[in-house]
Amino acid sequence: MASVMNAKTGEEAIVPGVSPQVYSHADFDRIASMVRREAGIVLSDGKKMLAYSRLAPLLRKTGCATFAAFLEEVERDKSLSTSMIAALTTNHTYFNREEHHFSHFAQEVRPDLIERSRSGLAVRLWSAGCSSGEEIWTLMMVLLGEDRAEGRRIASGNVLALASDLAEHAVAAGIQGRYDSKAIEAVPQELRNSWTRPVGDKTEIAEDLRALVRFRLLNLLGSWPFANLFDVIFCRNVMIYFDHATKEQLVWRLVNQLRPGGHLYIGHSERATGKALDLLELVGPTIYRRRHG
Repeated sequence: MASVMNAKTGEEAIVPGVSPQVYSHADFDRIASMVRREAGIVLSDGKKMLAYSRLAPLLRKTGCATFAAFLEEVERDKSLSTSMIAALTTNHTYFNREEHHFSHFAQEVRPDLIERSRSGLAVRLWSAGCSSGEEIWTLMMVLLGEDRAEGRRIASGNVLALASDLAEHAVAAGIQGRYDSKAIEAVPQELRNSWTRPVGDKTEIAEDLRALVRFRLLNLLGSWPFANLFDVIFCRNVMIYFDHATKEQLVWRLVNQLRPGGHLYIGHSERATGKALDLLELVGPTIYRRRHG
């Protein structure tokens, strides 16, 4: 993008029509540094306008006149820092995304989880970077299945799922569990019939399914307050924003949060690399199983 020269100061503006005194190259560099430090997200120079457009509304809410002043507030206020990170996070998802993952889960993983539930063992699933909830609701509908009565029997066991994201607005949308009816049509009709209900022009996740999921705010680069291991972890299209070292460290932590035999699903453009591969075997396109022993 071409820069625009400020006629009064002779400085280059990085966003057309915005004074460098309001938003400068140094401001963007500081934003990029903060976001990388706090969330592992890498903002290239080509994201300068995106950062401005995402953060300008938040800046106006604080009453700050410049990004320099705003960033000083961010450094002092942890909640404002969280809001800034969330504003720069892309929460793009949809129901039944990367369908082959759910097909694999249904055919290869679900039978074992049902047997574990019937045997009184804990079944734990995690959607890490859950965005607005479409992923975890698809996964849980597939787990419970088309037969509502059978699904209720499965749910009556020790079955719980965690859905986490660092964006508060995304987590709030997931908790609400209400979506445009057109969007949810990507889920097979038999599953929709059993686990959703129409509410006006929206479709809502059934209450007994919602009872199985806990939504939490969680930064994947921070500490994880988990006492138990997971049977299944979905962490898809999250690592595309990270540098190589951060990706490897996150995969290592995810693998160590899986029970032996548990499965990790990552995005179609992502790969597990580094020392985590010693504990993993590839069992499908971007699907890994933790080795036993």
